[in-house]
Amino acid sequence: MDLILTGVFLFFVFLIGLMPFPLLYFFSDFGQFFLHRIMGYRKKVILSNLKTCFPALSDQELNKIVKTVYKNLADILAEGIKGFSMLPRTVKKRYFITNPGIIEPWLAQGKSVIALPAHFNNFEWGSMSPGLFTKHPIIAFYKPLSNKYINSFMKWSRVKFGTTLASIYETFLVFERNAQTPSVYIMAADQSPSNPEKSYWVTFLGRETAFLHGPEKYARMYNYPVVYVDVQRVKRGYYTVKAVMLADDPAALPEGEVTRRYARKLEEAILKTPGNWLWSHKRWKLSL
Repeated sequence: MDLILTGVFLFFVFLIGLMPFPLLYFFSDFGQFFLHRIMGYRKKVILSNLKTCFPALSDQELNKIVKTVYKNLADILAEGIKGFSMLPRTVKKRYFITNPGIIEPWLAQGKSVIALPAHFNNFEWGSMSPGLFTKHPIIAFYKPLSNKYINSFMKWSRVKFGTTLASIYETFLVFERNAQTPSVYIMAADQSPSNPEKSYWVTFLGRETAFLHGPEKYARMYNYPVVYVDVQRVKRGYYTVKAVMLADDPAALPEGEVTRRYARKLEEAILKTPGNWLWSHKRWKLSL
């Protein structure tokens, strides 16, 4: 079964790889309609999250955001598959890092940096672009797929952009192995954690929210500077990426402060354009 699924996956990678971007977005528009109007993909979760976080909004205002949520989701899916066949120069042009120099002084001193992106706008290209803007190793943590063939293909496809994918289940070992090599660690930090006792709890979008403890844990353990990765959609298919310093000396900060700063930055971005966050996640599964 895995081989059959891999064949179907590679077929779509090949097919979408041949598409020019205007045609890609034609299919993305259809995907938006299918996910929203026909399938109703996680619509109850999306509406529940939005209503709880924005109780003052009218039904009309909420429905407008919901439509944007599905458009963003469809674009992310289409662009994510397209990314497997994109050339480095195309990625660099469409996912442009505006200030890569902000982390260079630390790397030049032999110190690694932890970069914290979020599921905001196109996060799928986030593991490809950094390696095109710095000569230093890029290590992106991810959750391995159950299909070993697709998983291997994903890891192989990122090598051409200078990025190494590392399993989240080997996070400690990866940090230890690379302790003497100045690197950029990419750790998505807005997923829902599984253990409330190990989580950092922060007021986020008006709700007490559990955040993963890992990013701050390793930042404090090695005292690596931490940056927030701010991804903004300039227009369809074009993004700017800006690194915003969160903590240059995390070990000196109170426990949980790095996470609180990250949450504030993400909240600012969501409040400006709420439809660009991945509201389909069951973000608030845990309770205190």
